[in-house]
Amino acid sequence: MSGTRTRAAATARGTSFRETMSGTLSLHEDRGRPRGIRLQLTVTAGRILRPTRTTEARAVGRVRIAGLTGGAAVEGELEISPLARRRIRYRLAFTVDGRRLTLDGWKSVTPRRPVASMTELPYTLYEDGSPVGGGVLRFRLATQGLPFLASWRFPRQEDPAGLLAPRWRGEAGRTEVWYTTLTDPATGTGVWLHHELVAPADGSEPYAHGWAAVFPEDGPVRHVRFGPAPWTGDRDGFRADGVTAAPGRLTGSAEDGAWRWQLNEKPLDEPLFTFPRWSWTRPWLPAAQILPAASARYDGTFTHDGTALSLEAAPGASARIYGHGNARRWAWLHADLGDGEVLEIVAAVSRRPGLRRLPPLVFLRLRRHGRTWPRRPERTAVGWAGWGRFRAELGLPVWTVTGRSGLRRITVTVTQPEDRTLALDYRDPDGDPAVCRNSERADAQVHLERWWPGGWRTEARWTLDGTAHAEVGTR
Repeated sequence: MSGTRTRAAATARGTSFRETMSGTLSLHEDRGRPRGIRLQLTVTAGRILRPTRTTEARAVGRVRIAGLTGGAAVEGELEISPLARRRIRYRLAFTVDGRRLTLDGWKSVTPRRPVASMTELPYTLYEDGSPVGGGVLRFRLATQGLPFLASWRFPRQEDPAGLLAPRWRGEAGRTEVWYTTLTDPATGTGVWLHHELVAPADGSEPYAHGWAAVFPEDGPVRHVRFGPAPWTGDRDGFRADGVTAAPGRLTGSAEDGAWRWQLNEKPLDEPLFTFPRWSWTRPWLPAAQILPAASARYDGTFTHDGTALSLEAAPGASARIYGHGNARRWAWLHADLGDGEVLEIVAAVSRRPGLRRLPPLVFLRLRRHGRTWPRRPERTAVGWAGWGRFRAELGLPVWTVTGRSGLRRITVTVTQPEDRTLALDYRDPDGDPAVCRNSERADAQVHLERWWPGGWRTEARWTLDGTAHAEVGTR
């Protein structure tokens, strides 16, 4: 990348669709007594599906097994090869009652039984590599055929790695941030990694710094800082003072190795532009924020104060900020809603003359069923000539966002308990201070409604207990 602005590397269009199957599961421990099972998946591929070739795709969703779970998160891969290999293979993993299970099976496509072979999925269930059961899942054409066909999308693909490259091109008075937030599913611990480049407004040498923080379920919040250190630049991401944030990899140490981390990052979704897409390539706004991947999973180790976290498929995401500094006031939320659904909110009052007299501008993006609502990110911030914009009430320990777009409206309530919140100070490029109050174990309630003849009806409701990532900043 060169010049005064960067562009996300665009590739060919991809494919996404939703599929629901139901059937039976016979566990060895049940002595032949079958259980009902229902599997709901959102499948995404990095290219257009063609029946004559083999395509690898990602799958996330939810599985329900009678008597075991009301709904467990599922993730895995599909090998879609109906003609080349005459099969569609599913390899999916999920956790039930502390047991990590893997579903492995495939539809054997044959012209002799075209409908049955494309709608029946025999499978085996494994635990620690050993079979513990099996059964058959079926796609019901009568009830699921139309929703399946209507769910197909061909979104433009973007390379998440390209969005991690530094935006800064030597201008004074700029700040650039790489940050990652995640939740350890085994212990409930929240983790926050913050990497920042600051180019002072007075033209002095740029420097890099940041911090790592942990939010245990049963202990006090702990954090450590690293830097400041000279900024040497890295074409792939952040690198300074022995700390790196690069595509697929987060490493670092602080306090002479008392804190250290080595994490592998696996993107599960396409990039999510919280602000208008153009604001990332053309820095006309005071700042812009993006997620190179709307959701990701993390594996590796994170050690602090003699305590080692072994992370496996920890849900979270990395994000990027580029701009002139922090807002006058702001709030932020990243909520992994399960089933591949993600809510991202940034609400802020600018420091610029004129803008700082406005109420908080809200940028809200809900990624659901492979689609993002509202369709245009500026809709929530400005409405239509100022009418109908979303509202934010900023405060602690509770802050809220409400708004309506099209036939849907949303209410979001975020709670940051004091004992789960960490206060840290910032320094803008112009030297002015700011304070953020961050919680990687926040609570959130999200209520999505849709208008039908006769009034508003609940379309979805999510409750996050200690798994939401949130922040409120002030001057």
